[in-house]
Amino acid sequence: MGRALIQCVKAAATLGFIGPGWRPVCWMALGAALGLGAVVAHVSRAASYLGDEPETCVNCHVMNPPYATWQRSSHANVATCNDCHVPHDSVLSHYAFKARNGLYHSTILTLHLEPQVIELSAGAVPVVEANCRRCHEQVVGELHLAEFDPTSPRCWQCHREVPHGQVHSLSATPRVMNPQLPGVVSPRGRMTIGGRAPRADKGGAR
Repeated sequence: MGRALIQCVKAAATLGFIGPGWRPVCWMALGAALGLGAVVAHVSRAASYLGDEPETCVNCHVMNPPYATWQRSSHANVATCNDCHVPHDSVLSHYAFKARNGLYHSTILTLHLEPQVIELSAGAVPVVEANCRRCHEQVVGELHLAEFDPTSPRCWQCHREVPHGQVHSLSATPRVMNPQLPGVVSPRGRMTIGGRAPRADKGGAR
């Protein structure tokens, strides 16, 4: 069985299961696919999605208003996008949620199907609610709200201005407040807002 497995791997690695006449064409197609994948990964700044920098979210221009409103909120110095919008119960669920949502968002944005008013999806609502309670655990406990009743209002139904304000359309913030990403040919470039680093106290976007 071990020998058969080795033979299968060897055939797959050398395209031995394809006729000799078609192998050059297949190698060219594979090379083109790998090259295209590398370009897409670079242009989309794919590696940045593994981290927690809020500036990653504005790789998609529709996140400019949420980013600008967050940056000027009380949460800007204590919480990032992932602190609120991604599960924290385990590493697996954390990155699985990021991957699933990232794939969905990239599909919607590529096809230009994004709504003018961005709202939490049904799957995101309990995640954000849980994170509100996780960070504000002491306050929630003091108010005897530790046990959440699904029929109760969500945190943001009362705290409507936190952290993005009440106006959520794609044109909700002045363009001057929108961050500007570095060009795709400048991998070491930094994002700026009005020509300045978005967060000078942290050295700007990394």
